[in-house]
Amino acid sequence: MKNHKQFISTLFLIVFCGILGYSQSDSTKVQHVIKKHNGTEYIGVILSDDGREVLIDTDKLGKVYIPKSEIKEIKLVTSDKDIAHGEFNESGPFTTRYAFTTNALPIVKGENYALINLYGPEVHFAVTDHLNVGIMSTWIGSPLAVALKYTLPTKNEKLNFSVGSVTGSSGYLNNFRGFGGLHFANVTLGDRKANITFAGGYAHFQTGNEMRLIKPGVYLSNDYYYPYNAPYINVKQTPVHGPMFSIAGITKVGAKASFVFDSMLGFFNITNSRSNIESRTIKEPVDWPNYEPGVYEHTVTTITEVRQTIAFFLMPGMRFQKDEKRAFQFSLAGVSVFQQYSNISENYSFPMPMCTWFFKF
Repeated sequence: MKNHKQFISTLFLIVFCGILGYSQSDSTKVQHVIKKHNGTEYIGVILSDDGREVLIDTDKLGKVYIPKSEIKEIKLVTSDKDIAHGEFNESGPFTTRYAFTTNALPIVKGENYALINLYGPEVHFAVTDHLNVGIMSTWIGSPLAVALKYTLPTKNEKLNFSVGSVTGSSGYLNNFRGFGGLHFANVTLGDRKANITFAGGYAHFQTGNEMRLIKPGVYLSNDYYYPYNAPYINVKQTPVHGPMFSIAGITKVGAKASFVFDSMLGFFNITNSRSNIESRTIKEPVDWPNYEPGVYEHTVTTITEVRQTIAFFLMPGMRFQKDEKRAFQFSLAGVSVFQQYSNISENYSFPMPMCTWFFKF
């Protein structure tokens, strides 16, 4: 009986020591990223920190002593996915953005960012962990738009929804008469390092311009081609409107580089009006012996045409993230437009390369 008790005690002690040893060895595997002021990074296990210097055990260089005065930041590596090609993957607010479109991932409160495009600047703020507010404009300050996005996370971290709106004004251009917006909803599959987003929405824009048309009616004149004495009316142009769809995504191709894909497809209706003149001769002109001009009757009507336009944006590109506060992206974008009106078809394409600089603040 005594031997059995000793055996059980010894077995318990071995198991306890094994668990303790496992936990201790497991804790030593906790990795950190040490960033120096000169931009150098070390990834490994911190063996000691005496207040003056840190001893870190790295896979590449082995044990390295780093003076605390040279250290800018020490970060805990929470997942093995944060390490790629021996370098630390940065996340942050830039991961919520592609080229033009956004995904359903939220900007965490406090992680605000700004970006500079070739056409103008943008600033986006995280009011809460789910509500983001942004301001977009051009380098001349007009047009000006406000962007809102509210994220709807699910119990699955890799499935997120969001709804949003971009509403803008032409500003001082066209005397603030132009206005419009894009209202959308999207779903994002994946995490911040690799995801794909499907989005749909409705866009509308009122230019605020007016068309000068001849007032409909019947008029007499001495000109066979035009009723020069007819009054004119100003008619406001109808808004451009229609549904839009988007597929976008991002994936890591290196520790600091990501492939970014963005696209938009829009189906728009544009209504145009024009004056139609039908003329007939009331009295023929007389040349001899005395000249007398002819008299012509003009019937003026207004014809309204609906122009159907399909616009397709395709924007593949690369993003290079220097650190969590800075990134650069370029997109080799192209635009194709197809128009159909009055039995006339037009199709044209043009390049639209984009460069974007991201800044976290």
